[in-house]
Amino acid sequence: MRVTAKDIAEIVSVRVEHPERIAELAAARVQPDGLVGSTGRLLLVAADHPARGALRAGDDPLAMGDRAELLSRMVRALERPGVDGVLGTADVIEDLLLLGSLEGKVVIGSMNRGGLAGTDFEIDDKFTAYDAASIAAAGYQGGKMLFRIDPRDPATPATMQACAEAVRDLADHRVMAMVEPFISGRDAAGRLRNDLSTEAVVRSANVAAGLGPTSAYTWLKLPVVDDMEAVLAASTLPVVLLGGEVSADQDAQFATWSKALTSPTVRGMVVGRSLLFPPDGQVEDAVDATVEMMTA
Repeated sequence: MRVTAKDIAEIVSVRVEHPERIAELAAARVQPDGLVGSTGRLLLVAADHPARGALRAGDDPLAMGDRAELLSRMVRALERPGVDGVLGTADVIEDLLLLGSLEGKVVIGSMNRGGLAGTDFEIDDKFTAYDAASIAAAGYQGGKMLFRIDPRDPATPATMQACAEAVRDLADHRVMAMVEPFISGRDAAGRLRNDLSTEAVVRSANVAAGLGPTSAYTWLKLPVVDDMEAVLAASTLPVVLLGGEVSADQDAQFATWSKALTSPTVRGMVVGRSLLFPPDGQVEDAVDATVEMMTA
């Protein structure tokens, strides 16, 4: 299914004339049977980047800035066998609800989007989107938070405290707390960069695993780095792999994902731009190749 101008017009009309319809659709939505689907693992399509001002995919700086195009690609991905659900902010998730694309799907709400990309306050990642209560009220399956640790930025402890509170609140509602940790720092140009060394990822995974008064509902969302064996030995929490940026060499990217998926700690993948904006534009092929990896 491709999202047409008529579909967009209908979404706008509902938002103007019957905004209550969104909550009604969420309440009536067919729930998924569990967090993992037919593959035995969880495959989510992520689209929470726009709310942080991160619109680039590949060479296109505004790839995710066209809502109709983004929704078209998401709907095409969600229709493929083996795709279990979506991770996004309320605006995107509600567009998909209105399009009827979330029946039986796992829905993870993105919670902190206040650390806008490229800003001086990027580490001060306020919880500006979903909270645990709204996720539970809508019948969604969990919440995701980005937790970046900059040893030189005094805003880090506030974000850490907010993440710990979100882990607690989500656990109180018995829904997943997905934590995406990084050790980060500014480069010579002042841009915030994530440290993808094995040591940094192991350290960030340990800190994230210890957030909150219980880890019972916590999953870690981790990048694929060179020594994943060391990273995955960092805790006993379930791990979903982070798809990351669009790679010019998608075969090599898939090979690194495939190797990491052999670990029993890895229970799924969360992939956004790499599936929605593959170099050849073939969303279905990129999704099917990922599903095949997860079932191998």
